[in-house]
Amino acid sequence: MNPTSLLRRRSSSIPNFFSFLCFNRLFSTSYSFSLLESATLPNLLSAKPSIEEHHQWQQNLNSHLQKREHLFSLLQSCSHYTHFLQLHSQFTRTHFIQHPRLSLKFLARAARICPQNIFYLYRIFTQISMPNFSHYNTMIRAFSLSDFPADGVEFYRRMRREGVVSNYLTLSFCLDCCTKNFGLIEGMQIHGRVLVDGYVRDCVLMTSLMELYSLCGRYDDACKVFDDMPHRDTVAYNALLSCFMNNKRTRDVLSVFKSMQTLEIDCRPDEVTCLLLLQACGDLGTLDFGRSIVGYMEKYGYGNSMRLNNALITTYSKCGSVDDAYRIFESMPAKNLVSWSSMISCFGMNGYGKYAIELFWEMYRMGISPDAKAITAVLYACSHRGLLDEGLLFFEKMTREFGILPNIHHYGCVVDILGRVGSLDRAYDLIMSMEVKPDVKVWRTLLTACRVHKNFGMAERVIEHIMELKAHEAGDYVLLLNTYSSNGKWDKVTAVRKFMEEQGILTTHGCSTVELKGAVHEFVVDNVSHPRKDEIYDMLSEILQQLKIAGYVPEVSSELHDLDMIKKELTVSSHSEKLAIAFGVLSTPPCTTIRVANSGRICDDCHNFAKVFSAVYNRKVIISDPNRIHHFREGKCSCDDCW
Repeated sequence: MNPTSLLRRRSSSIPNFFSFLCFNRLFSTSYSFSLLESATLPNLLSAKPSIEEHHQWQQNLNSHLQKREHLFSLLQSCSHYTHFLQLHSQFTRTHFIQHPRLSLKFLARAARICPQNIFYLYRIFTQISMPNFSHYNTMIRAFSLSDFPADGVEFYRRMRREGVVSNYLTLSFCLDCCTKNFGLIEGMQIHGRVLVDGYVRDCVLMTSLMELYSLCGRYDDACKVFDDMPHRDTVAYNALLSCFMNNKRTRDVLSVFKSMQTLEIDCRPDEVTCLLLLQACGDLGTLDFGRSIVGYMEKYGYGNSMRLNNALITTYSKCGSVDDAYRIFESMPAKNLVSWSSMISCFGMNGYGKYAIELFWEMYRMGISPDAKAITAVLYACSHRGLLDEGLLFFEKMTREFGILPNIHHYGCVVDILGRVGSLDRAYDLIMSMEVKPDVKVWRTLLTACRVHKNFGMAERVIEHIMELKAHEAGDYVLLLNTYSSNGKWDKVTAVRKFMEEQGILTTHGCSTVELKGAVHEFVVDNVSHPRKDEIYDMLSEILQQLKIAGYVPEVSSELHDLDMIKKELTVSSHSEKLAIAFGVLSTPPCTTIRVANSGRICDDCHNFAKVFSAVYNRKVIISDPNRIHHFREGKCSCDDCW
């Protein structure tokens, strides 16, 4: 097959962009570049200059064109693509395009005027007879910003073949290409060149390497790059913090920040640092640490940052401190849509659905139109309070009054609302009639409702849909098993467990964390690693005795093991939430609020345990999980037992 003849047969209406993409996949990249050299100039749609601007440009062009020293100012004043084409034509005719300095300025200006048209930039590049490393750097950077980042690395290889010496900027732009394209292998090759060329002291390059390894899931490699850096700045620390967040090592974020403060004089926290720390505090439920970040914000002049204040609202929300979140919201000198949405979401997560609705309408009365995320936040609030009528009303209004088409998140919230009130058939019909393709999260929402309402027939149908999406996880089968076991369907339990074993589907235990005096304590089921484990288990035994006197009965129907009753009670008694609460009783004064952050959904028994505990011990307990915040006080939960 002749590639050239294939290209000629294509319609002239098809842009060179698509031709280049096809040929880059079908044939060698070098051949794609050769095709590009003969490409014609593209027809770009850009804003046309006004008549006055056009006349002024023609005067400047006629008066300055023959004076090389004036061309720099002429290039700077060029802002329209049509004018730039004229200038390109004159540069070519007068051979100024061959001047090293002028050609570089011309190429750089072209990259600013039409950054997304890599084909035009490459056409200019091919007109330069002796490009140097600066020309190559401009092109590689343009590739990193285009839809062809992988070809930027190939352009670097061509640069090497041509004998043009690279510098640290070349490698930095190449790493940008690798990061955008998730090119781990190419990135590792660039890493080798960084070491060979002796750029290990360059913080920008090493930080780019860390970001690449982190995005590609190479956590250990990212940490090694950081450890090998002779000097680390704030950006490098931010990259490490981001790496920890991406790899679910949230606890390490706080410890790294402490070392950042004590070991590195030049590493003062910036706005990005504070954002990452606030995100970590929210995930861990470390309210005190989150409050301390406010001090850094004030100290370094970020106190009025809208972005940080919005993040602070989310952090306080995840920690269950609605009062702190609302105080920040009220004190903000200016609020954007994100601010309102964050506060609405805070009310929703913490069980204050009515307040969330009131705040939404207050926002609307102030002339701030909601977007898709704001609608999601208020629907979320309705779902977590079981506000069926209000939720369906918002779902109807979002298109009719706000002009927002529902997406998968909006449908998921409505499915959750219907599931919480027991309208499982209605929820199922909604999923089947959705205008967007249902994802696994929507089906899992309905599966959770099937378990709550003990509808194992519907649960089986939902599992089939989840399996069709090939995204089934252990948690899906745990929900199905709990649905069967709570109804005494032990034959079904045995069959599902056998299927899980045959498919190699393993269940994983969640963990719970508690903050105490700046330290984060982690607990898992049957935890035996904590230094105070003996005291914790003794305290838990004492708590269980007191709760049973008050009427607490362990909920063992959701246990997966077909054990006798005594063994089942022992199993549920060592869940991580109970261990965390027992540690809180040991470590804090009476009547102090105990805050627990869960990595997964709280089980029925732990929920009941926390309710009775809050009444017997006169303590407020706040347990957060990825979906919502439970506030236990005086024997009741803010979710009204609907979660």
